[in-house]
Amino acid sequence: MESEKEKAPYQKIDVALIIIVLLLGTVSLIAIYSIQPSLPAKLQNYNFVGKQVLWYFIGFIAIALTMIIDFDRFKNFSWYLYGFGLILLLGLEVLGPSKIAPVINGAVSWYVLPVVGNLQPAELMKIFLIILLSQVIVKHNETYPDDRTIREDLILLGKILGITAVPLLLILKQPDLGTAIVISAIVGSLLIVSGIKWRVLAGIAVSGLLMIGLLVFIYFVNPDFIKTYVLKEHQLNRFYGWLAPHEFASNYGFQLVKSLLAIGSGQLQGKGLMNGQVYFPEAHTDFIFAVIGEQFGFIGASIVVSLFFLLIYRMIHTALESHDPYGSYLCTGVIGMITFQVFQNIGMTIQLMPITGITLPFISYGGSSLLTSMIAVGIVLNVRSRTRKYMFGN
Repeated sequence: MESEKEKAPYQKIDVALIIIVLLLGTVSLIAIYSIQPSLPAKLQNYNFVGKQVLWYFIGFIAIALTMIIDFDRFKNFSWYLYGFGLILLLGLEVLGPSKIAPVINGAVSWYVLPVVGNLQPAELMKIFLIILLSQVIVKHNETYPDDRTIREDLILLGKILGITAVPLLLILKQPDLGTAIVISAIVGSLLIVSGIKWRVLAGIAVSGLLMIGLLVFIYFVNPDFIKTYVLKEHQLNRFYGWLAPHEFASNYGFQLVKSLLAIGSGQLQGKGLMNGQVYFPEAHTDFIFAVIGEQFGFIGASIVVSLFFLLIYRMIHTALESHDPYGSYLCTGVIGMITFQVFQNIGMTIQLMPITGITLPFISYGGSSLLTSMIAVGIVLNVRSRTRKYMFGN
């Protein structure tokens, strides 16, 4: 009997995953359309829905292009992609602030390009890191296949942290704390499945918690040190707005107070399409989930969360079924990236997490973030389409 190994890749496309992405895209267009009338006057004439449709079109082209090449061949140009990403990040340092790399929302994080619009290199760097770090882990595990020592685990840890450190520092310097945290989540997810012993990972986790505790202690003893060397003033203000939003409702806590009001007032069924009454400065980007909660209520918000749950479930399924370690690592990096972004974005709208500039994947308006998410889906579909199945075991 013909096994799936002998079938063409297009016969094994994960149709369910594509349908989920299309449904999330539909939610995105409806939400952005409903927000348009409430946006500031300077944005009223901008066709956000049309632009988002264009980016989705480009995104599906990116998915197709990503699937053409066998994912195993990504190893051949992983270092080139990483280098290209570093060049783009360094370009912001050299060119910004300027007309090409202006200051937007307090950060030099975007290139402003004619026709295309804004391009955020840090978004693409997330994909490049997933591709390269997955290769580094596979190569290390092939070099030390059995009974690895602590020393060999530490070597792998050093490779991963060394590769990540350079782009991470460049992104923090922009400053873009949100994307830096997402990259940390990607690295964390890959470390968990890398084969590094749990006691080493536990040591890293404990060290991280102790570091956070130390920074909190230093803040209460010498807050000027934190303001000077650790966090920018606007980043620190976000923590004030998170912990005491109503106390700082006129400035730092303004967005969170509005978000809680919008989601709470939506109740079960919501106020209806285009009936939003709570104003957000940039509702079509970071706080789009709050708009969904207001206009479509608990039911609409639950549908969105369920779609993300199904999306992540399909990706986990692909990661577990792949017989190629490199494919599993690629999927794991994507899962870590999207899962954290969803958790962080939704969490910040309900005061579960501090406010950052992290968008809601596939739903928030934004070309770079949407394109990155679509390429990530393309990688998972690539792994899925080339996963071999056999009737009797492996």
